[in-house]
Amino acid sequence: MRAMRTLSIDIGGTGIKAITLDLEGQPLTERTRLETPSPATPDAVLAVIDELVKVQHDFDRVSVGFPGVVKDGVVKTAPNLDPSWDGFALALDIERRLGRPARVLNDAAVQGLGVIEGLGFEVVITLGTGLGCAVYVDGHAAGLELAHHPFRKGETYEECLGNAARKSAGNKRWNKQVRRAIAQIEALFNYRKLYIGGGNTKHLETSELPANVAVVDNVAGLLGGIRLWR
Repeated sequence: MRAMRTLSIDIGGTGIKAITLDLEGQPLTERTRLETPSPATPDAVLAVIDELVKVQHDFDRVSVGFPGVVKDGVVKTAPNLDPSWDGFALALDIERRLGRPARVLNDAAVQGLGVIEGLGFEVVITLGTGLGCAVYVDGHAAGLELAHHPFRKGETYEECLGNAARKSAGNKRWNKQVRRAIAQIEALFNYRKLYIGGGNTKHLETSELPANVAVVDNVAGLLGGIRLWR
């Protein structure tokens, strides 16, 4: 009898990715990726997932990282997708479509589960289309909607650090904003360690980051999916 396999799905503002993991969270397949549809309605996004599943076909359960607030498998907010996600029972719908048990968590929280050390107070932020954030106490996750909290000059963290802000300001000014945000987040949380993930980490000036800040590979958004079942 073969060991349990987990299909891990990462829904992002620009791309939707999938991979199949073994019980230790090691990849059994190549990562597959398709563009996020526009508009990114539930039906459109789930149709993309159906296409990804055709390649990632041999699995027993499903983990999903979603870019918004999720409570008990139900989407509460999806600021970088479509308003029609509000109240959508994503976990239940995935179970019905794929015939496998499913668990859904905020995508930043899932990414953190793939990289944290599980010691003390740790924080994860993701820099992508928007801004994701999650906090952990001794390895236990809690979502945090930092993106829409005021940051500076009347703008939110996401308005200053999201991809639109990076394109508008340029990488140099955007990096300066990231460093300001890190200083404020550290003062706010007094974390032991901060992890930064997301697609825009490729634009970070890592040499100027504090010693207790680690930049992590974006694939962690998939690898963390195994820990939703532990």
